[in-house]
Amino acid sequence: MTTNEAMKAFRDTGALLEGHFELRSKLHSDRYFQCANVLMYPRIAAKLCCEVTRRAVKSGKLGKRIDGVISPAVGGILVGHEVARELGVKCIFAEKVQGEGVDATGKPNTVLAMRRFPIKKGERYVVAEDVVTKGGRVQETIDLVKSAGGKVAGVVLLVDRSGGKVKFGRIPMFSLVEMTPQTWTAAECPMCKAGSKACHPGS
Repeated sequence: MTTNEAMKAFRDTGALLEGHFELRSKLHSDRYFQCANVLMYPRIAAKLCCEVTRRAVKSGKLGKRIDGVISPAVGGILVGHEVARELGVKCIFAEKVQGEGVDATGKPNTVLAMRRFPIKKGERYVVAEDVVTKGGRVQETIDLVKSAGGKVAGVVLLVDRSGGKVKFGRIPMFSLVEMTPQTWTAAECPMCKAGSKACHPGS
């Protein structure tokens, strides 16, 4: 599968949206990946996830042993399931719980935690996610694995919105599509200045 074929799948399923959006990172953008729209179609989702997983395996950077795939809830769970199916390993996920304080919109902050799946010391995981812009949730997931004594062999994504800028130290990262869409802070956003109000897809 080529990048153009992957992009066509995103457009055809309505996963690539255009408009005025506020991202989870609080940045504003005129494009948004709502990967839930492509993940509604299991056969298409499986094809996309298998492709990026095979690329990761073919690179030889994941190592010889993978014990499981872990994803941050909620968007990464279906991706993680398909990545785990392709690798032939178990699939687990981290869940959102209430953290301390509130965010910029006044809502309680959330953090990731392992509520129902144990991570054993020495286990090697691949972290799977749908989209990253700044990589905060992926980093939280990596930290959870490490804090339990596990290791992260690699990160597998459908879409890297950072254009390759997001890095997780020496952990290899693989994405099916890499983009560098324009983003602005709320104060700099030209659409806000023009009177448009940002929407929050998926919220």
